[in-house]
Amino acid sequence: MAKKLYVGNLSYNTTEDGLRNLFAGFGSVASAKIIFDRETGNSKGFGFIEMSTEEEANAAIAGTNGREFEGRQLRVNEAMDKPRRDRSVGYGNSW
Repeated sequence: MAKKLYVGNLSYNTTEDGLRNLFAGFGSVASAKIIFDRETGNSKGFGFIEMSTEEEANAAIAGTNGREFEGRQLRVNEAMDKPRRDRSVGYGNSW
């Protein structure tokens, strides 16, 4: 089963193809996604990689976490599910 990894501290110039190529050395990359700011269109400096198997994901973490890539020291670990936000709380709206 595919395993999603968080990749942090990316160079703002890193491309999804560059990220995919880096992780392809550890197995089959199912997807590569860099996160961009909606307003500016600039990279936020992190992204996600989905490796085809858990074994490949573990090898990718071991081989890339702390490694320098494009002038930055990567932080790579298993991605955590984003907590759901209740949109009705904290906005001062009573609807």
